[in-house]
Amino acid sequence: MKRTQIKDALQSTNYNNPITIAGWVRTKRDSKGGFSFIELNDGSSFQNIQVIADESIPNYTSDILKLTAGCSIAVQGTLVESPAQGQSVEVKANSVSVIGLADPESYPLQKKRHSFEFLRQIAHLRPRTNTFGAIARVRNALSFAIHQFFQDNGFFYLHSPIITGSDCEGAGEMFRVTTFDLNNIPRVDGAIDFSQDFFGKSTNLTVSGQLEAEIYALALGNVYTFGPTFRAENSNTSRHLSEFWMVEPEMAFCDLQQDCETAEKFLKFIIRETMEKCPDEMAFFNKFIDNQIVETLGHILNSPFEIIPYKEALAMLQKANVTFEYPLGWEHGFQAEHERYLTEELVKKPVIIIDFPKEIKAFYMRRNDDGQTVAAMDILFPHIGEIVGGSQREERYDVLKNRILELGLHIEDYWWYLELRQFGSVEHAGFGLGFDRLVQFISGMKNIRDIIPFPRTPQNADF
Repeated sequence: MKRTQIKDALQSTNYNNPITIAGWVRTKRDSKGGFSFIELNDGSSFQNIQVIADESIPNYTSDILKLTAGCSIAVQGTLVESPAQGQSVEVKANSVSVIGLADPESYPLQKKRHSFEFLRQIAHLRPRTNTFGAIARVRNALSFAIHQFFQDNGFFYLHSPIITGSDCEGAGEMFRVTTFDLNNIPRVDGAIDFSQDFFGKSTNLTVSGQLEAEIYALALGNVYTFGPTFRAENSNTSRHLSEFWMVEPEMAFCDLQQDCETAEKFLKFIIRETMEKCPDEMAFFNKFIDNQIVETLGHILNSPFEIIPYKEALAMLQKANVTFEYPLGWEHGFQAEHERYLTEELVKKPVIIIDFPKEIKAFYMRRNDDGQTVAAMDILFPHIGEIVGGSQREERYDVLKNRILELGLHIEDYWWYLELRQFGSVEHAGFGLGFDRLVQFISGMKNIRDIIPFPRTPQNADF
């Protein structure tokens, strides 16, 4: 079937010419004069197109009058100007072919509004709703903008491994990869004998592509990864997933200041591109999900991000006349409530916190000359808190080795990472963007499980 996508039909001025469209029926209204008005959507656009079918069509009584929400049809007809408000064109049908029926007694998307909790139980059908169709198109636009930014700025796209033998964050909350028979695991002196496993060693699903990206940054200059990552953290909050997507650029000959500048430029570019490419979706989110999201995003685009050292940000929060749920302190780090108060009440725009205490940051971050802090940065947005985390990486062999030992990590797991510092080491930096969290922020959705097609969370791996 050679068809015209509905998004193209809606923008066409090729009136009174033949057209073929296909999609799923959203609604159908029958008039007493022998007419049916069908709202059809094929997913290419937020907007439906109206199809007018009349009793002159041979299967009008046998098929068209029986159409209900969820049925799939193909329509051959003529594109005409629409006299109705809110639409410029419609299709006058010459024939309507029913492709697939949807039993109105069992099709679960009959009501106009369903709770998001209910829709999570039917993840195979929820993309047909306005909300989840809009989210899918926004995810697509954001993904394209991410690649466009990096490709236009001289970065190479790197496919980092999903299976890894090292723990980038040192957190230990990783999913194990094994082919062992779990009822008969080989052991030596009581310990698991991983030498008999598929890879001959303990392996896990990755929590980050950063370490591997550093390898290629120290050969190609600027690279980025964009792929799935995993955390075996037993968290059921509205901001956490067990499988999520990360964007992680790495840049050679780059310090913390350049890292911050690139991250700000990157965020503004992809937000602006998405708003321009998805105006109907953003209008929907602003009307039905968060009536301040378009204003908030506009403020972010038009505001220079404020760079504040951690020590100074801590002092600002401690002086604030407010009681927080979580304590404030040098080694406590900032919780979401602190980050939001800083951006929403004290600074009133996005904030980049830099120079964190080394005790609360990862081993690979470059130690500052004061010996107490590292050259790290977090970008904070209003309403959501941290959206990006990054740092200048430690390029000095001895300092990095001592830090790995200090944290009690297995130095043999990082032999290659250390060796990079022995052969042509250079200053380099990078950052990580939680892609799903950004989609959540841009859409105004309250739960991150509702902005990824198939959420993976504790006790949930359906679909």
